[in-house]
Amino acid sequence: MHARQLQRVTVRSVALVAALTVAAGGCGSSGKSNNTTSTKGQSATIRKGAASLVDEGSKPQHGGSLVYGVEAETPGGYCLPQAQLAISGIMVTDAIYDTLTVPNAAGNGFVPYLAKSLTPNATYDEWTITLRPGVKFQNGEALDADALKLNLDSFRGENPKLPPRLFKFVYQDMKDVTVKDPLTVVVTTTRPWPSLPAFLYSAGRAGISAPAQLNNGDTCPINMIGTGPFKLDHWTQNQELVVTRNPNYWRKGLPYLDKLTFRVGSESAQRTIGLQSGQLDIIHSSTGAAIAQLQKLADQGKINLTVATRAAEVGFGLLNTKKAPFDDINGRKAVVYATNRDEIRTLHNLNVFPVANGPYAPDQLGYVKDPGFPKFSLRKAKEYKKKYEDAHGGKFPTITILSWTEPDTVKLAEQVKQQLGKAGINVEIEEADQATLISRGLAGDYQNLFFRNHPGGDPDGDYVWWHSGSPVNFGRVNDPVIDKLLEEGRVTPDRAKRKKIYQAINREFAKQVWASWTYLQGWGIAAKTNVHGVYGPDLPDGGKPFGIRAGIHPSVGLWVSK
Repeated sequence: MHARQLQRVTVRSVALVAALTVAAGGCGSSGKSNNTTSTKGQSATIRKGAASLVDEGSKPQHGGSLVYGVEAETPGGYCLPQAQLAISGIMVTDAIYDTLTVPNAAGNGFVPYLAKSLTPNATYDEWTITLRPGVKFQNGEALDADALKLNLDSFRGENPKLPPRLFKFVYQDMKDVTVKDPLTVVVTTTRPWPSLPAFLYSAGRAGISAPAQLNNGDTCPINMIGTGPFKLDHWTQNQELVVTRNPNYWRKGLPYLDKLTFRVGSESAQRTIGLQSGQLDIIHSSTGAAIAQLQKLADQGKINLTVATRAAEVGFGLLNTKKAPFDDINGRKAVVYATNRDEIRTLHNLNVFPVANGPYAPDQLGYVKDPGFPKFSLRKAKEYKKKYEDAHGGKFPTITILSWTEPDTVKLAEQVKQQLGKAGINVEIEEADQATLISRGLAGDYQNLFFRNHPGGDPDGDYVWWHSGSPVNFGRVNDPVIDKLLEEGRVTPDRAKRKKIYQAINREFAKQVWASWTYLQGWGIAAKTNVHGVYGPDLPDGGKPFGIRAGIHPSVGLWVSK
């Protein structure tokens, strides 16, 4: 049965196995259990009792199971060179497939994970990737150079069994992949690409799949075979994805759990109730209202809660600059000036997350505290609305906000509608699920799409979102200044120079008002008090891993106290 024909998919087969691991782990904790403490190496807030979620010094125990409540399903499946993944999907794929690299503890680079080493030449246009010996996929196939070449060729659209999709553009600068020896490949690029290690992680999307999965386009979305610590038991779409421990995992002694279940609950309140009732053991949430409610439960000692803001995404109104009124800077300015971000922070986010002035969080390379992004002014909103109307000889168009169906997000849309109404701008609200939001963003079938994106990492990762020639430039940004800066950022190895390049991009975004930034999107990870190890173990080579990144964290180190 073809994956795209499936409405309710249940997979139970020895042949259909999958790995469940997370490439980016977390740092160890301070070992303290105060009301609010700070975890060393993390820009995260550890709420009351949450030290046990991290690492309070106890020795992990093997056995047991957990049910994890995630916010959305991935209906298109998990054929990674073709998949369209939101956070829940990446949470699963980072669990199911190991990546070649992961973010380092400092968050300023990427280190080998499934790869043993990555070595560039002097000009950064040739990279030698050496694999760890003895690693096998769950179906017994060896992770060797031939398998790695197949994966990289699939990502860059050169696998005849898989029609090329979005990743082809992401990897367009990967010119060739050649096998040097049984564990080594050499990647040549069309130009210097010093940030290639970041693209071998790709926000957790670049997991390495078994040849048996990649060589069958019909079953690739459901035939999930990786190298990680768990094997697929079954997947019932819109209900649950269940995995069990892989006894032959290449990281000895891991994982700790015998079983892990991902269960879909699209509403934050629904997941919180599931945690309180015992139906769920651990959940993630990203709305201020949900995290405020979880904080109350943590203060009462009923759950553990970690609120992570490091490598935060940005929540924003994604403006389709090919459609009126956003094809005119006066239209964009009218809407942005009418948006009261401080009010959104207070009423929608309950002061949980800070206001955003650009696409970069404070710990990212391109961050500027004040890049010049327009601040709320009802007077200026009306002024630019009139400028737009004078230029186009008519009334300001009605704006349709395309919002996720999650109730807190719909409330945000209602709040923005009221704000814009005070400037005389009419707004309608349309709701859709996450998969539909991504598809419509890709097709340009929207005016103002409520979105979150641009998590921390190497800022070259945003090349595909903003370059005028990219098929995933959802906002249809066409800015020669940004294009030139993106090109410079890609080929420049010097960190100080790159910082200036991406700060200049930040300022250009503010000048041209290509998006309506609202707030930095942190995440809360909440769990029962007997759940431990959310940040995961040290990396294979002994280094401390990064931690929670835009709501994604390791499952490999989760354990339950008996």
